[in-house]
Amino acid sequence: MAGALRRVPVLAFGAFATGMDAYVMAGLLGAIGHDLGVSVSRAGQCVTVFTVCYALSAPVLSAVLARLPGRTVLVAALSVFTLANAGSALADSYPLLLACRAVAGAGAGLFGPNAATAAAALVPARQRGRALSLVLGGMSGGTVLGVPLGLLLAEGHGWRAALWLVTAVGAAACVAVAALLPRTHGGKAPTLRARLTQLARARVALVIGTTFFQTVASLGLYTYLQPVLHAVAGIDRPTVPLWIWGIGGVCGSLLAGTFADRVRTPAPLSAALLASLGITLAVLPWAGAAPGLVLLPLLLWGAVGWAFVVPQQHRLIADDAPGGAAVALNSSATYLGGSVGSALGGLALAAGAGARWLPAGAAAIALAGLLPHFLAQRSAESDPSDRSSTPTKGTSHEDRCESPELRP
Repeated sequence: MAGALRRVPVLAFGAFATGMDAYVMAGLLGAIGHDLGVSVSRAGQCVTVFTVCYALSAPVLSAVLARLPGRTVLVAALSVFTLANAGSALADSYPLLLACRAVAGAGAGLFGPNAATAAAALVPARQRGRALSLVLGGMSGGTVLGVPLGLLLAEGHGWRAALWLVTAVGAAACVAVAALLPRTHGGKAPTLRARLTQLARARVALVIGTTFFQTVASLGLYTYLQPVLHAVAGIDRPTVPLWIWGIGGVCGSLLAGTFADRVRTPAPLSAALLASLGITLAVLPWAGAAPGLVLLPLLLWGAVGWAFVVPQQHRLIADDAPGGAAVALNSSATYLGGSVGSALGGLALAAGAGARWLPAGAAAIALAGLLPHFLAQRSAESDPSDRSSTPTKGTSHEDRCESPELRP
């Protein structure tokens, strides 16, 4: 990596911490329920409250704090995130744990979109895709390393040990961002109302809607990976499949940045990845027929699922409003999609649908996301002022990429 791109891994390290926290709780629900005297379904609300607060905080807190220097916002976000995880590890009651998970989700939601905006502002436009993919690679890396390590630590030392691990990683990331990210300057930022009016722009709303469909399918199904693997392949301990899925995610998110930088517009890449996700999930129920064969669609699922976020961010950030309004809304859609997908999967199982058929439903939702994707492209083609879909040759880095909130 050359020049400013070397600074982006600091942001990726913070994303690693938030990605780890977002998914490790799903494997700790049984132990949490037993320790705090609640059912597994009630313990599962710890995941829901984190994701909902992440989704809501991304646009709201970004708007409230947008006038502050970018580095200050990122350090504050990681500080809140770290303290909330320490509180989660110390919680001796279910209500206190829920409250701490909500605050942790808010901190993560503030960090995520601001880290993406900062990464794009740190580098020239030609390196934007790689910068975004590094941040996303950090988040997916938190999944591939954090979830299995957290579960392994919890098996020997209890669920609180996994949260102490998240706390330590968050604290280290906070120090790294404070020490290594260049000094930044605040700028005039849009109000929350101005940010939400981004959704009145047809193309932006449709791109974000496509992200929502994709995450309902991908992250929603991930919540039920263990029962799905048991149903399709008789796998009861999903540690290896979790590693395979996460490895695919890291590789996919990193490679997607290179492709996004080389193509004229990232929209076709988004379409290809979304279609690939639908096809991969559709064949997953049949892959358990042969031992080990199910690992291949898991690898592909992780790769295309995580890679999809990179071109979506790339499409939005080129002509985004100051403060990364559309990116923040896209981040909200990601976590809302995961929450809705988890809820739909739970309803399907409660209604008597076998876990074997959940991937088929997720595949249908993913392929349905192609409709808003192509409508977004049609909207972009009919609007000559849309620069994110058709970059203008000769546009400078300062005009198209630099955020008022992060100037190296």
